[in-house]
Amino acid sequence: MYVDGFIVPLPKKNLATYRSMARTFGKIWREHGALEYREWIADDVEVGKVTSFPRSVKLKAGETVVLSWIVYKSRKDRDRISAKAMNDKRIVKLLATKKTPFDGKRIIFGGFKKLVAL
Repeated sequence: MYVDGFIVPLPKKNLATYRSMARTFGKIWREHGALEYREWIADDVEVGKVTSFPRSVKLKAGETVVLSWIVYKSRKDRDRISAKAMNDKRIVKLLATKKTPFDGKRIIFGGFKKLVAL
């Protein structure tokens, strides 16, 4: 298994727009072969004294944190599926507007390989 993980700072006023966009992205990633697509909104996330989810994305007043992941069979599958999804005309059209409901410069993301599975 392989996972892409994301931490996104989201203005609370943009939640409905983000949810709609996430549903579209998730549908497209799943169509192209992702095993799972999940988006989670902060519920019990405090600002830590040294580090925390809010600090990691420099959370501003009126924002919340979204934790997201996409699951693949392997990194090879991730690379193939992500390339297809990012070239999908629906994604290209969404990203061409340059009106994302969040500040993309503050997203944290990366790919992860399995360490422990129980």
